[in-house]
Amino acid sequence: MPDRWQTGGFGLYVHWPFCQAKCPYCDFNSHVVSAIDQKRWKAAYLSEIARAAAETPGRVLSTIFFGGGTPSLMDPDVVAAVIEEARARWKTANDLEVTLEANPTSVEAGRFAAYRDGGVTRVSLGLQALNDPDLKALGRLHSAAEGRAALDTAMATFDRVSFDLIYARQNQTLEVWDAELRTAVDIGASHMSLYQLTIEPGTAFGDRFARGTLRGLPDEDLGADLFHTTQAVMEAAGFDAYEVSNHAKDGEFARHNLIYWRGGDYVGIGPGAHGRLTLNGVRYATDTLLAPTSWLSLVEKTGSGEADRTPVGASDDVAERLMMGLRLSEGILLSDPATQHILSNTNKINSLKEIEMIEVTSSHLRVTKAGRPVLNAILRDLLA
Repeated sequence: MPDRWQTGGFGLYVHWPFCQAKCPYCDFNSHVVSAIDQKRWKAAYLSEIARAAAETPGRVLSTIFFGGGTPSLMDPDVVAAVIEEARARWKTANDLEVTLEANPTSVEAGRFAAYRDGGVTRVSLGLQALNDPDLKALGRLHSAAEGRAALDTAMATFDRVSFDLIYARQNQTLEVWDAELRTAVDIGASHMSLYQLTIEPGTAFGDRFARGTLRGLPDEDLGADLFHTTQAVMEAAGFDAYEVSNHAKDGEFARHNLIYWRGGDYVGIGPGAHGRLTLNGVRYATDTLLAPTSWLSLVEKTGSGEADRTPVGASDDVAERLMMGLRLSEGILLSDPATQHILSNTNKINSLKEIEMIEVTSSHLRVTKAGRPVLNAILRDLLA
């Protein structure tokens, strides 16, 4: 069987760790600093691309993703240089997708035009809410009007634009979310990421929740209703729920994220970036240092930003494939070794099929629409 990356794809993830402020719900590796030496960061990224490309000759790069943090704080020449270096080091797909995450507070028409001219083909905008009170509660720095203006700028500059919204917010009602979704649909973007608010340990929200001061969160029943309303509104508007939290019109899927969900390979560079690489038939998990200055110094001193590289064991591989692949409406290929391992437990598979939580097609194992709201429970059952 060919390595999974040959069907799942091959991409590059570039982590920019800096933000203007830390959102209270965010558990990503993001930092607020007073000054950034962008020339040093550019040199480090280019060095890391050269190192990774030397290990992966002959591959075709399908996607580049600038995540963070707030990548729209990167100088456009840094973004352009990273894209140029990746194109020089790897063969690239004719329809190379280059996504850059952006926050409304760092969106300027001239800056966006420079990103486009430097090779960015797609922007993912973190709106998170469309009204001022909820934006304030989420710790966002932009207003609803600024968010809409930034989205207008993005849509006027790029052919492919996505934006994020968070639901299950404090004191959010079903009626208000329904109306907000319909407003979002009317904006006209072809892709939306709609995430249910999760309270993560180590965040400001996590601390408040532990102290009992984060009030107004939905109970389990309202959370389920908010999920079902999300699916119904988006489906009626012609959006395909191709992944649990992602909806697209006209096949405008996030192709970089599909590499993760389909079990492909991806190089991860930058502080806190993870990667998955198959080398000589062995799949490795790669990790980097979290602290930006430590990562930068490591690259400059040793020529490598990797802190760790670990072979992915068989049981971990099965768990990862299920947790990622079953998020997709298409599911996981039957030919995947992880699927074959799970299908060998016929009693468990048959019991989930009988209650219509999963289905096995001629080519895929997948979760049904009825099973999607309880995906975590299904995963626990399959992995037990």
